Amino acid sequence: MSIVIVNKISELREIIKKEKSAGKKIGLVPTMGCLHNGHKSLMLKAVQNADFTVISVFVNPIQFCPGEDYDKYPRTLDSDKKIAESAAVDVIFAPSVNEMYPGLEKFSDLTMVVPPYELTDIMCGKSRVGHFDGVETVVSKLFNIVQPDIACFGMKDIQQLFLIKKMVKDLNFPVEIIECPLVREESGLALSSRNKYLSEKEKEYALSISKTLFLIGEAVKNGIIDTKKLLDIALTNLNKNVELEYLEFVNKDTFEKIDEINHTAICAMAARVGDVRLIDNIIIEV
Repeated sequence: MSIVIVNKISELREIIKKEKSAGKKIGLVPTMGCLHNGHKSLMLKAVQNADFTVISVFVNPIQFCPGEDYDKYPRTLDSDKKIAESAAVDVIFAPSVNEMYPGLEKFSDLTMVVPPYELTDIMCGKSRVGHFDGVETVVSKLFNIVQPDIACFGMKDIQQLFLIKKMVKDLNFPVEIIECPLVREESGLALSSRNKYLSEKEKEYALSISKTLFLIGEAVKNGIIDTKKLLDIALTNLNKNVELEYLEFVNKDTFEKIDEINHTAICAMAARVGDVRLIDNIIIEV
């Protein structure tokens, strides 16, 4: 059976109701489309762990900050469909903005799900104020619409993953979050929909991001655990054409900033190459 594209919440709910009544386990992969092999790895994991899999393709306006790339963010539903079909997904949910946020004249009127300030005043949340409010709001809506048993999220958006897991726990969503490994291009560059914006020369510059993170991982293996010294290593090795936004070290379990690597940690980076903002991270086991 070929994949079905659904635009209406009511139609999707009827489909889900029928599948649940047949005893099927429902899987969800939330995306903004412009799918790549990183997304495909999430879909394959969902298909592996559920009987019926839905992916959402929705460029969510409320998670973009002023001046960001909402208007030019790639909309590629035709190619997205082919990738989803190759992963044996059952349904693509591709709603309009009005379907997801009906009748709103301005988004400030919308009831939002807001994560704790101390967990968003770091890393991506610090420069993208309100971004995670938009993420958690749309994900909570998708959970309510799809009623999934499992949902798959990638570790590239490591802060997002942590906050979604906390939201599920705090708000008692009956859904299991499956975290999936970050997927890289052969070169080492973290797969991202925004890689499409990069020229070939900019892609070469961007490789410095993952190379720098890998150097930090090696430095920790060699006994350097002071995060200030690790930051110095990063600044020394990062390509001059890469503009660092942040490089932070946090405890993987609590997301608290750390001064020494003495527990499983996350080293996360955001940087700009030209006009393109990229994120990447590594998990450091000790």
